[in-house]
Amino acid sequence: MGQTLFDKVWNKHVLAGKEGDPQLLYIDLHLIHEVTSPQAFEGLRLQNRQLRRPDLTFATLDHNVPTVDIYNIKDEIANKQITTLQQNAKDFGVHIFDMGSDEQGIVHMVGPETGLTQPGKTIVCGDSHTATHGAFGAIAFGIGTSEVEHVFATQTLWQTKPKNLKINVTGQLPPGVYAKDIILHLINQHGVDFGTGYALEFAGETIERLSMEARMTICNMAIEAGAKYGMMAPDKTTFEYVKGRPYATNFDYDIDEWRELYTDEDAQFDKEIHLDVTDLEPQITWGTSPEMGVSFNTPFPEIESVNDERAYNYMGLQPGQKAEDIDLGYVFLGSCTNARLSDLVEASHIVKGQQVHPNITAIVVPGSRTVKHEAEALGLDRIFKEAGFEWREPGCSMCLGMNPDQVPAGVHCASTSNRNFEGRQGKGARTHLVSPAMAAAAAINGKFVDVRKVVV
Repeated sequence: MGQTLFDKVWNKHVLAGKEGDPQLLYIDLHLIHEVTSPQAFEGLRLQNRQLRRPDLTFATLDHNVPTVDIYNIKDEIANKQITTLQQNAKDFGVHIFDMGSDEQGIVHMVGPETGLTQPGKTIVCGDSHTATHGAFGAIAFGIGTSEVEHVFATQTLWQTKPKNLKINVTGQLPPGVYAKDIILHLINQHGVDFGTGYALEFAGETIERLSMEARMTICNMAIEAGAKYGMMAPDKTTFEYVKGRPYATNFDYDIDEWRELYTDEDAQFDKEIHLDVTDLEPQITWGTSPEMGVSFNTPFPEIESVNDERAYNYMGLQPGQKAEDIDLGYVFLGSCTNARLSDLVEASHIVKGQQVHPNITAIVVPGSRTVKHEAEALGLDRIFKEAGFEWREPGCSMCLGMNPDQVPAGVHCASTSNRNFEGRQGKGARTHLVSPAMAAAAAINGKFVDVRKVVV
């Protein structure tokens, strides 16, 4: 019997353990940031242990980083976490993409941009959105602090192999509909737990036509579908993206092996889902979970549970309303889901020559300094600033309330991030997940509009 893509990569990394039992995996790349690493480093010190593979461990600062004045960190805990990582990196010989460095940025963007993320690797990080790297044909997943310490000490991790779920995506995406809409629609249709216990493989002609940046958007939100892993088979698009990046010096040696990373024709999946995107509409969330979403022209649903009722009360919305009825106050273009160069380019097309609506506070936060420099070289910063957007320094920013960038209580925010939980973007903040194009159009119009009528 043939093997799935996930099977092939998993089996190559098993060091011990029988199939069906927990198995010991070798970890090829360990990415760390300032929030989930301090206790793990302290654990090494208490046990008088060394870092097993400092050469396979890379650090960056992202969650707590201010995006206006990056060196002026007013929050005491945030400052402590940042300085602790800086010191730990020095003490244990870890390469750090430090504050203000050319490579600094959100951890899930730094890996791909530097060429650290490659097909066939096992990649871990103390952050659930590590699934992003699966777009390259890697097994990538988030881990807890105790697991971070285990990888520090051994460069291995005990894991139970999940089942395989194939998501076959076909059809031509309509203009104004994007990768973000694909994953939001899947979660809306199948729920936030349909991927629980599975490794997701996104396949099909639609996926094959997507850029690497769009593929990363989809895999990034696999965790919002309940899965630890989201994967896509590497292909020519993948190889062209990786080639020439600073840490991809092994490219010529490994590319033949990477070409073998695909699901065999006779491989069996435990479950399959099919999606035809031909008539897919722009998506928007109305509630407090990524599954609480609708297509743009669909009214918000009736209350069917206590969770629905709570979500409507929190969001200040009612069944039967539509997206255009939402009283927006903030627009956030950023996060590890949608703060890549292509996202900003797409948004800039909508913003150019326009003005942000007077009722809207709009900010753009490139996901990394690399993206910031590339965007500025294209003049995107001028387009956004002339329109009335704030152009910020890179970091996680308004995706989560761990830094100064927060949405005020009771205010609705069009956000390109990945989670719309209660308080995610600040206490009482009301988050609506959308594509960058939808967010940009909302900033100009002061409300949500059908972006298909805006995108030419």
